Amino acid sequence: MNVNAAAFKAKCLKLIDEVAATHEPLVITKRGKPMARLVPIEDETPPSLFGYMKNTGQILGDIVDVPHEPLAAESGEEDGFYAGFKPKKKN
Repeated sequence: MNVNAAAFKAKCLKLIDEVAATHEPLVITKRGKPMARLVPIEDETPPSLFGYMKNTGQILGDIVDVPHEPLAAESGEEDGFYAGFKPKKKN
């Protein structure tokens, strides 16, 4: 968007708000020649990695009362894997 210097002077605050809202630069002209450009300030600081995924997870079901599933050591289902191994003797 282009605006001449006199119009910019008359509507300066409104034009600044418009540039901030639309994020489109504004070229200020004087006698038809571009003299200045008004651009919105971009956030120069990178976003923090801490908390960037806040409110993106979802809890399904009851996380406190979890049904017990026996471990392989409790059920004996892996006993065949260790049948040939002997425990090391302590010195």
